Amino acid sequence: MSKTKKALCRAFIYLMLVIIYLPILVLVIYSFTTSKSIGVWNGFTLSLYAQVFSDAEMMSAVGNSLLVALVSSLLATLIGTLAAVGIFYTRAKWYKTLLNLTSQVTMVNADIVTGVSFMMLFLVFGLIPKGYLTLIIAHTMITVPYVIMNVMPRLSQLNPNLYEAGLDLGASPVRTFVTVLLPQLIPAMISGFALAFTLSLDDFVVTKFVNGDVATISTYLYNKIAKKGVMPELRALSSLIFVAILAVLAGINIFSHKRNAKEKK
Repeated sequence: MSKTKKALCRAFIYLMLVIIYLPILVLVIYSFTTSKSIGVWNGFTLSLYAQVFSDAEMMSAVGNSLLVALVSSLLATLIGTLAAVGIFYTRAKWYKTLLNLTSQVTMVNADIVTGVSFMMLFLVFGLIPKGYLTLIIAHTMITVPYVIMNVMPRLSQLNPNLYEAGLDLGASPVRTFVTVLLPQLIPAMISGFALAFTLSLDDFVVTKFVNGDVATISTYLYNKIAKKGVMPELRALSSLIFVAILAVLAGINIFSHKRNAKEKK
């Protein structure tokens, strides 16, 4: 590749990064001023952040979101990892292809369809009141495919005879999975967990249909903006969420990089 093409490629990448992160940077900058209008600077202050932590309703929504995201992500990681192993070691190619396709339905399906489907499921059976449990079930199901998507490539990098070798050495299927496969899948599982966690925090459409009286960050922001418009303290809340997610992703990437470096050595 010529120097001109390399320069153009780099310029394009930098332009895309600017387009993606410039709005977030503006949001973070104006979270340090009390102005109600973006573009008007009233002086540096941390009062918006103080309002966030002093608002009991806002903190309740944040706590609900974190609880649902944590529980659903752990369940999605467990179910997704087991599903990925089962799909990978399926011998019949047609059945394996079918399982792959069906596991990706919620990824390509419209959120409105998924949300309405879950709402109708819970209403028809009437066994589970809308609230924490329905949120956890819905968020788990919509994030499982993303865990599978992270674990499957890792499985394809391993020796395909690894599982059979453990069985040949006398270990049970469960022990082989726990002692042989699972340690090799930890980096992919962590990546899948992080992705499931951020998707759960971010979800609004499905959450709106199944949350009942439980307020999450997304539904709280929607209700407040619909009633009062964009309040200044919401800029501080959004900035805190962005920084927290960025810190989690950075930590996971650092952990994965160190683990890969150790494996190479």
